[in-house]
Amino acid sequence: MNQEGKHNDRGMRKWRPFASIPEQHIGLNKVLEGLNKVEKPILAADQQEQINEILMRANGTDKKVVLTYYKKGECITETCSIHSINPHTKALYFVDEVFEIKNKLQLNDVIDIRFA
Repeated sequence: MNQEGKHNDRGMRKWRPFASIPEQHIGLNKVLEGLNKVEKPILAADQQEQINEILMRANGTDKKVVLTYYKKGECITETCSIHSINPHTKALYFVDEVFEIKNKLQLNDVIDIRFA
């Protein structure tokens, strides 16, 4: 209390757990990120054939596809168009629908694909 009998608010800051120690905060974020990670799914031969067929049909066209791929422990799904496929480097180039940016992806990271 101050001289007038009132409480001083300066000492009453809200407590933010783990934010006071940056190393703990960073470590906690890494642990939480790790909880959401999944292992890369293993595809059966018929699933791989279906993916290859749709990729070939969609390659170089403006047909929209829903592409699911594995990246850094996550399965990501987005609507895009297949720009091109490089069989030598086994790379897939696609243009995402939201930002219209050309992206590169390894073919073996494709988990699922279907026409939108």
